[in-house]
Amino acid sequence: MTAPATAPVIVGVDGGPSAEDALTFGRWAATTLGAPLVVAVVHPAPSALGSGRVDAEWVADRHRAAEAVLDQARSALGGDHGDVTFRVVASTSAAHGLHDLAEELSADTIVVGSGRSGPKHRLFAGSTADRLLAGSHCPIAVAPAGMETPPGALGRIGVAYVDTPDGRAALATAARLAKRTGSPLRLYTVVAETDATLPFLVGQDAEHAFLDTARETYELSLSRAAEAVAGVEADWEVRTGDVVESLADLEDVDVLFCGSRGYGPARRVLLGGVSARLVRRARRPVVVVPRSG
Repeated sequence: MTAPATAPVIVGVDGGPSAEDALTFGRWAATTLGAPLVVAVVHPAPSALGSGRVDAEWVADRHRAAEAVLDQARSALGGDHGDVTFRVVASTSAAHGLHDLAEELSADTIVVGSGRSGPKHRLFAGSTADRLLAGSHCPIAVAPAGMETPPGALGRIGVAYVDTPDGRAALATAARLAKRTGSPLRLYTVVAETDATLPFLVGQDAEHAFLDTARETYELSLSRAAEAVAGVEADWEVRTGDVVESLADLEDVDVLFCGSRGYGPARRVLLGGVSARLVRRARRPVVVVPRSG
């Protein structure tokens, strides 16, 4: 299949309760970006004879079940499907199938819903999202369960920013969406509280001095990054506290972008692994951008 001229947004659905959240966010993203929307469901692929052989009749049944899931997606999207393609993909896993489809179509973004066990209004990335986050070459968006406020209603795009290649990639991707929506950007950096950063046998005065210097450095970095975004209104905020809790509690952004790794100064800001933990807890959709994205 030939890739479309405009990179599509892929929404992975599985018939679970989070599928509608993923479709809502995916349709908004595709419409905003002027991109085709591809709705995909992955079912088990037959394997070679051996201990891992999948029964052909069972595979055929799974294919029929996948078609039923797509019928549900068609219904959820309403009668006017416009520039929407529906795909059934056979693969060894949902994540693998979505990865392969994204590579085939040179996708802009893969969107999935929160895990089946996710609490309402919160993200809880299931195994598919976890595996996608571990190795995707395009941004992965995870929509929160029971999203009551639709994307686009709040009029602000958030970026978890630190001055690294990952942070700059997230900012560039967020700025592209902000230009399309006309929404302002807000860049966030989170600095740990003193009690959380106080090292053993280091005095409080020294620690406070370090934190003051660090905050000034982060503020300068944020200011420069915000000023460098062309054609978009941008401001910034330094928050204090636990980085995941602080970012997860944001409720005034349509979507929050973050880097795939988010490395920062040890114990201080956007520690490694933030993105993986954030998508389990955030109240708003989170897009994790790989460095090459």
